[in-house]
Order: sequence, then C-alpha cells, then structure tokens
Amino acid sequence: MGDGLPFRKNRARDIGLLVRRLVVFALPAIVIVGAVGGNLVLGALKEKPETKEDVVKATPVVVVEAQNDDVRLSVTTQGEANPRTQINLAPYVGGQIEFVSPDFIEGGAFAEGDVLIRIKDDEYKYRVTQARSAVAQAKSRYATEKAEAEAAQRDFDELKIGEGSDLALRKPQLAEAAAMLASAKASLGEAELQLSRTKIVAPFNGRVSRKLADLGEFVSPGAALGDIFSTDVMEIELPLTDEELGQLGLSIGFREDADNLGPNVTLNAIVAGAPRVWSGRVVRTDNSFDKTTRTLSVYAEVEDPYGEGSDAGTPLAAGLFVTATIDGRAIDDAVTVPRSAMRGDGQVFVVRDDNTLEIRDVVVAKSDRNHVIVTAGLEPSERVITSPVRGAATGMKVAVAGGDGDDDDKTKVADRTATQN
Repeated sequence: MGDGLPFRKNRARDIGLLVRRLVVFALPAIVIVGAVGGNLVLGALKEKPETKEDVVKATPVVVVEAQNDDVRLSVTTQGEANPRTQINLAPYVGGQIEFVSPDFIEGGAFAEGDVLIRIKDDEYKYRVTQARSAVAQAKSRYATEKAEAEAAQRDFDELKIGEGSDLALRKPQLAEAAAMLASAKASLGEAELQLSRTKIVAPFNGRVSRKLADLGEFVSPGAALGDIFSTDVMEIELPLTDEELGQLGLSIGFREDADNLGPNVTLNAIVAGAPRVWSGRVVRTDNSFDKTTRTLSVYAEVEDPYGEGSDAGTPLAAGLFVTATIDGRAIDDAVTVPRSAMRGDGQVFVVRDDNTLEIRDVVVAKSDRNHVIVTAGLEPSERVITSPVRGAATGMKVAVAGGDGDDDDKTKVADRTATQN
C-alpha cells in the first residue's frame, strides 16, 4: 500500500498538467470559433438593406434654334490711304526762279494747268528770236532754189535738148535748201518748247506735300522743286488672308472692268475727334502673297476724296489710317447661330428630339464676336446648346431650360444652368 500512494499522486499531477495545457491551447480556439459563429448568427438575423437603382441625372443646358437667313459676308481689315498719283516736281530747263505760286506751299491746293513756278525766260526768248530768223532765211533760200529749179526745167523743156542732169536742174540745191528749212523749223520748235518749259504747270488737280525751292533760287534741269499728288483718286492697300479672299469671291490678279466691278468698301476713321466714313471700291488685287505675313494685298480706291468723295467736307487725306469693311459674296439660305454655340474648330452641340446631345461637325463660312454663319452640317430650327457642358459626349442626356415639364422643373433647370454659367 505504501508503494501505491506515490503512484497515485504522480498520476494526479500528470492529469492536472494535461488539463492546464488543454485549457491554455484550446481556449483561444474556442473564443475565435465563438466569435465567428456569433457574427454569422447576427448577420443572418439582420434585416437586408433596400436596393436602389442608379439614376442618371440630365445635364441642364440652354439652347437656341438655328435661324435661316440670306446673308452677305464681309471682311474687316485696315490700311493707309495714299494718293494713286504722286510725283516729284522738277524743271526741264535751268535758270533762276522768278515766280512761285502762293498755292505752292505745304498743304496748298491747285488746279490742273495752274502755273506753280516760273523760271526767268529772257534767255529762252532770245533763242526763239534767233530760231525764227534762221527759219526766215531758210525759207528765202528755199524759195530762191525752187524758182531757179523751175526755170532750169522750163529751159530744158523749151530747147528740147533732153531731160538734163539733176545738177543742171538744181535738184540737189533744192533738196539742201528744203533740209535747211526743216532744220531751222525744228530749231525754232525746240526753242519755243524750252521757252514754254520755263513755266512749271500743274499736270492735274492736286495738293502740295513738300516744297523744296523758292523765289530767287537758281535751279538746274531735273532739280527737285517739291512733291505734289493728285486728288482725283485716293488708294488704300488692304492685306487679306486666303480665307478672306474666298469670303469676298476675289482671285489673285483680279482687275476691275466694266463687266466685273469690284466689291464695295466702307472706310472708317476718327478725324479731329469725330468718326468719319468714306465709300470706295476694290479695283484690283496683287499677283503674289507676302512671304512674311502670308497675306495678299487688295487695293481700294476712293474717287475725288477732297470733293464729292469727302465726308461732309472732311477729305480722306493722304496718310490717314482707316478701318475698311469690304462687302463679300452673298449666301442664300444660310444658317446662323450665336457665337457661344461654337465648340472648338467647327463643332456645335445639338439637342436631338429625345433630349440627348449630339456633337455635330459644321462648315463655317464666317464668324464674328456675336454670330456664326454655317453653310453645311446644321439645319434651320435645330436646337444648339449655348451654355457650357462638361464632359460632353454624343448620347448624353440633357435637360433643356424652358423645355417640356412642369413649372417647378423648368425653374430648377434654369437655376442650375445659371449657376454653371
């Protein structure tokens, strides 16, 4: 019995150790299993949430209807007015200036045929007198030779001794006298021409832009006396792009004629603080493009800019910088939309009948700050969007401000659109 007691104590101790080890290792597993099981039970007992379908909200937009209209294109550009005819005034003959017209001064006006400057002509008058004397002598000699030649011919005819030689009939002498007479007359004509050229006469109606000589000065032939220009026509060079040429219907090397008149031009400028307007016409275009600006020059003319072509007495003066509006070609049944309807280069957003958006490519003939003229890709009365649209794509649902629906819906759409703008 004494041997059995230690054995039972050891066995009890081993069982106790085994129980403690089972508790240490099994308890965490029991806790985890319990937690998972509890969650599953709670999940099964929890009510399921209601499911909702995603609703795509329509994007609010503002639209206008495309309008049908007959339009005329126009192009606006700028240029400087210059006289079509401008020359340097110079004398044919030299001498001392003895007369200067009171109108020959910067800004002075003159008429065709007015004497602007006169050179002292005493010397030239003497030459005319000498030339006339030489003509008179040559005429006398020619008359004498002619009489002698006729007499010689009669003598041969009466004596009937043959025809006679040219020398005997004085034909060489008569020819020489005739040549001398012609030379004398030519010298007289030259002397008279030189005398007439002592007067510097205005070749046209015009104005003086610069005066370079005055009374008492000695001038040589060809010396500069001043600059004058004609007031019959004022010319304005206007640069245009190739696209603008197409809008005007003009071609390279265009020349106006009776059967093909150029387009009308309206010219505007501020003169002495007041707006002024003149009317002209394009008469020709250049033959080549400028290599630097890639533009082609067209030339407009205003007739009688200091007279009937003026604006209430204000002339289109030389050197004035003007804005030109040129009438272009007419387009029948064009479609017009506001400038705000354009998206990028040649696109508009159209609202289809089912209130979905369509990105449409269009052909633009002309656009300005307010309107766009479309010649293809858009029909009259189609609705185009003028308000901003983010992430636009064909098929996008839109809500038109002021469209179908009750008044509350209309007000809400309009308010949202105004907020986006």
